[in-house]
Amino acid sequence: MEKYFELKKNGTSIKQEFVAAFVTFCSMVYILIVNANMYTNPFGNGENVLGLPFGAIYIGTALSAVVGCMLLGFIAKLPIAMASGMGLNAFFIYTACIALGFSYENALLIILVEGLIFLILTLTGGLKKIYEAIPDSIRLSISVGIGLFIALLGLMNSGIITSNKATGLALNSFNILNVPLQQSLPAYITIFSLFVIAVLIKKNIKGAILWGILTGVFLYYSVLWFFPGSHHEINIETLNPMVSLKDFFEYSFAKVFTSGLDFSNYIAKHGFTNFLLTVVTTTISFCLINIFDNIGTLQATCEYGNLLKNKGIPEINKAMTASSIATMAGATMGISTVTSYVESATGMAEGGKTGLTAIFVGIFFFIAIFFSPIAQLVPGCATSAALIYIGVLMMSSVKNVDWQNIEHALPAFLTICMMPYTCNISNGIAFGLLSYVIINLFIGKIKEIKPATWVIVILFLIMLLLSH
Repeated sequence: MEKYFELKKNGTSIKQEFVAAFVTFCSMVYILIVNANMYTNPFGNGENVLGLPFGAIYIGTALSAVVGCMLLGFIAKLPIAMASGMGLNAFFIYTACIALGFSYENALLIILVEGLIFLILTLTGGLKKIYEAIPDSIRLSISVGIGLFIALLGLMNSGIITSNKATGLALNSFNILNVPLQQSLPAYITIFSLFVIAVLIKKNIKGAILWGILTGVFLYYSVLWFFPGSHHEINIETLNPMVSLKDFFEYSFAKVFTSGLDFSNYIAKHGFTNFLLTVVTTTISFCLINIFDNIGTLQATCEYGNLLKNKGIPEINKAMTASSIATMAGATMGISTVTSYVESATGMAEGGKTGLTAIFVGIFFFIAIFFSPIAQLVPGCATSAALIYIGVLMMSSVKNVDWQNIEHALPAFLTICMMPYTCNISNGIAFGLLSYVIINLFIGKIKEIKPATWVIVILFLIMLLLSH
């Protein structure tokens, strides 16, 4: 272990890497609960539209994190953890499955293919061309739009924002004179939990998101104790972790192969042309987001940990190879795209410097598999605070957009706003790229539009004109 990871050379030790891994794990373990809640209760009203057990998704999320962490740790030797990506999971659930109408298994096949394309691009050097094909303004805006979309989900699932016939969305009523307090309590719990996360972050408390969620759990059960007739949203499936494992193998594991290849229902409902265009553009969207998400996270975390070499990410091809393989493994386990986590920076702050940190994080995720019954006790109003805060984190790159230049500002704006406004991440990418091409076409900068950009834009344009 010392020889493989060169611990002494990197100024670290097994104990130091272990402590760093535990801090990283505490900072990102929320994904196990949040992901399972999103898959099984996407609208926060108890409606399980995908028909999946909580335990199956919890186990799949944990196992895919184990695989991702182990791959990145052993292959790239970086202290960066991986798990199902926030934003990408929202794209999978709300866009691919709910909005576009793909079955859970069909959507998993799209993830598998996307991961394979990602791997091929990495091994052939095409990754750089794809990355350069997307203008900086749009590349910077994708994470912002996804962040707003995730925050919107948290606000709606908690009951802070509700649907409105006149305006579409509106602030829920907090009028204590007309609305029973018990009805608004989930929203109050989310708001308070969010403030707890913010204060702990400001005080540099490790695992702030986890502590915020636990605060929400405590408040939720305190409310049930003092107000027995208040809103109750917990549906415990089982207290036996072995049942969750059984559900995982029955509902999630290898479903991409046994059921994912059958698109007959979708084709019968939407037609073959719609099917072909939607699959292609959705796969491209997943691949683009996965690429940008990984590169952005790797750049930020490596810079934070002073790991950059000549201002570049060390072992970037190995890291991207690990990510693409982890994504394919995640699809096999019934989970959306697996990607690197910016929360890894918390472990770096505790001294994590090698891939051993990532491996220890993977071990912690494996241990967490046996705690699925406890995770079921976490209410949606507690995890909604985490969703809203993730939105805050993903807003940071908006400051780097050149808002004074319309050829950058408009594509960035459309990329950002069309994601939450249409509840579809690929729509944001499509409108951003279309506006970029049109503006540059008419201001005489057609030569600046790269060939790969034209190909992507044409595919999105065909999708918008023929499949919606």
